[in-house]
Amino acid sequence: MSKTNPFDFVESINSTKVDLMKGTENDELAEKSYVPYITNMALSFFPDTVLYANYMNGNYHLDNRLQYSFLINIVRPKVRRRKGKWKKEEDSVLSAVSSVYGYSIPKAKAALQVLSPEQIKTITKLKGDMK
Repeated sequence: MSKTNPFDFVESINSTKVDLMKGTENDELAEKSYVPYITNMALSFFPDTVLYANYMNGNYHLDNRLQYSFLINIVRPKVRRRKGKWKKEEDSVLSAVSSVYGYSIPKAKAALQVLSPEQIKTITKLKGDMK
């Protein structure tokens, strides 16, 4: 049996309710592949599960099987998706303006509001040449 993806545990807690630690070929391996940090972080994004995630963070000393069993049985099944997008591209442009001009992050944000798209392209190109 291959190791289970940590996000499969989150999926089973949130919606499928299939216990991934029982009835497998190797239950100990399934228990070892459970990562409480990732599960608790994924559950902390939603108002109806944040308290359960916080409770498990407070009880970090419990075995992985106990933490998973608690969460799979207490969280109601529901499709939970994070809204919004990661702003990775904007962050790279912000860091480019910050490093090229030596600005702090708030000043770089203000500078981005007045810069044209051509100027932003030039700045990101300069940042790439500086590396």
